Amino acid sequence: MADSMDQGRDGSDGSGGDAFVVLRPAVPGRFVFASPHSGVIYPPDMGADPTLPEASLRSAEDALVDRLIAPGVDHGATVVLGRLGRAWVDLNRDPADLDPVLIEGAGEGPGSARTAAGYGVIPRMTGDGRALYDRRLTLDEARARIAGTHAPYHAALADRMRAARERHGEAMLIDWHSMPARAAQGSGGARGPDVVLGDRHGSSCSAGLTRRLRRAFEALGWRVALNQPYAGGWTTQTWGRPAEGFHAVQVELNRALYFDEAARAPGPGWPRTESGVARVISALLSVDPDRT
Repeated sequence: MADSMDQGRDGSDGSGGDAFVVLRPAVPGRFVFASPHSGVIYPPDMGADPTLPEASLRSAEDALVDRLIAPGVDHGATVVLGRLGRAWVDLNRDPADLDPVLIEGAGEGPGSARTAAGYGVIPRMTGDGRALYDRRLTLDEARARIAGTHAPYHAALADRMRAARERHGEAMLIDWHSMPARAAQGSGGARGPDVVLGDRHGSSCSAGLTRRLRRAFEALGWRVALNQPYAGGWTTQTWGRPAEGFHAVQVELNRALYFDEAARAPGPGWPRTESGVARVISALLSVDPDRT
């Protein structure tokens, strides 16, 4: 098990609970696991639309992903977990990607396509397509959220990645996410992939890392897609620098495997998924022989 746990405070006003937690193994290897979107804490000063249902507020969360990947620490992976809800700040977005529709003084341009759709670093829309606010945010509010949540989370992730490379010559980031069942469905509602691996079309990690992950998931009988519809977000892009010894791949798990999205609770597939992800983690980290 982990020998210690580091917690970072929400530096904006101290009232938002823990911004992140780092689970550190007794003997750290080259692997770092991250879950930026499994946080469930929403600061009381968020000021979301008071009529917004809680289910909508939380609809973009990567529900229970933190629990699924926690076994990684027993195999030598350092695990970095976001603790604040994705609707507060999206930790898998460029911190400069501010939405001018939501944030006063954020500039004139629409930013990225995701930001234009309402899903910038501070989202304007919920995961199920509702407006998060009945007001605009000030630029000071936005900057405080980024400084107090986004910046310390990524500082902690950077510390762990650099430490892994220093110790082992390379660092392997697995950025874990989940996707709603509807996002993975094909035409006519056909069931889509169980897992999507995003390696930025082969540029963010060694081909061997992607192959090992794919084989481990397929050994469970799960359907695996590569880079469609998710090729890897900002974190994968930032740390996917194989020539520098930093490898990164994004894993998207279909929530239909394990989660009842209507009840927001583990579904009937939870035990099978929990054991399956644990098997994948064990298989992946068993090839990390020099944890010294």
